[in-house]
Amino acid sequence: GPLAVIDEINIGLAAHIREQMRKDLTVKGEIWSEGPWDKVIDFMTEEAKRLGRANGGGFYEYPETGKKYLWPELKKHFPVSESALTQEEMIDRIRFAQAVETIRCYEEGVLTSVADANIGSIFGWGFAPFKGGTLQFVNDYGVKEFLVRTKELTELYGNRFSPPKLLVDMADQGKSFS
Repeated sequence: GPLAVIDEINIGLAAHIREQMRKDLTVKGEIWSEGPWDKVIDFMTEEAKRLGRANGGGFYEYPETGKKYLWPELKKHFPVSESALTQEEMIDRIRFAQAVETIRCYEEGVLTSVADANIGSIFGWGFAPFKGGTLQFVNDYGVKEFLVRTKELTELYGNRFSPPKLLVDMADQGKSFS
């Protein structure tokens, strides 16, 4: 899952990417939306000094023999929330965050084709392959319906779900990603 992936790539790298994103948003006149993951990343890098597998452990313990397992201290520092989300809400938050960020990259010219965005999201970071990639997910969901849901998620969870202008324009024009 996501914790295993971040352990493999390095939690310190994730912290560095986050800081660069903050700087980039500031330059663009936008505001970084603090999220619950910020406290987790800060704790893991600054207090626990657990940067990932290459540094001896991160979210997981890696015994010399046997399977990896979640670092037991996680539960102590980050107890399970009493207000559990539904499975559908969790899935939406994960998929929509990835799709919205992909749309931003496409809008900014970081991605230059829908095919590259879809293939990259599947093979690059493991977006659900049965959804066809992040932009195909948006198409299948319906661009207008996707826009409505991003607005709902923005109200509930913050600006990371705010719809990029490209999405708003495409919904207004009845277009899809092709």
